[in-house]
Amino acid sequence: MSDTAQPLLFEATSRPRQSLNGTGLRVVAALLALGFGASGVMFALLGAWPVLGFAGVELVLVLGLFLLHRAQARRSLERICLADGRLRIRRVDGSGRLHEAVLDPYWARVRLVGVASPRLLVGHRGRESEIGVYLNEEEKRDLARALSAALRRYREPRFDNPRLG
Repeated sequence: MSDTAQPLLFEATSRPRQSLNGTGLRVVAALLALGFGASGVMFALLGAWPVLGFAGVELVLVLGLFLLHRAQARRSLERICLADGRLRIRRVDGSGRLHEAVLDPYWARVRLVGVASPRLLVGHRGRESEIGVYLNEEEKRDLARALSAALRRYREPRFDNPRLG
C-alpha cells in the first residue's frame, strides 16, 4: 500500500424524503387533536364518556407513530464512495443497522433494471447491491449516469503529461 491516499473520485449521499417539517407536523398534530377532541366531546355529550379516553389513546398512538417514522427516517442514510481503489456502498437503515458492500471499481458495473419502478444495481462477479433506494426514478437515472462516468474515469485515467501527448 502507498503512503498517500488516493483522492475522492465520487461520492453520493441520499436520505429518505421527509414529507413534513417541524411546522407541518405541529399542524397535523393540532388537526388530529381537534378532530379526536371534537368526536370525543360529542360522544361525551351523548353519554358515552369512555370514548374520551379511547380518543386520547388513539391520538397518542397516531402521533407516536408519526414521531417514530420521522426518527427512523432521520437515521437512514445511503452513501456511495469511490476512493482508495474501492467502491464502497454503506447503507444505514432506520433501526441503525449498517449494510456495507465494498467492490472493485475496475470490475463494477451499474445497471438499471425494470421499467415501472426501476431498481439501480451495481455489482461484479455475481455479487450485486441495490443503490439509490431513497431516490425517485429520474434521480436513479442521474445517479446511474454519474456513477458510470466516475467508474469509466477510474478505469481509463487521463494523465496530464505533455511528454506523453
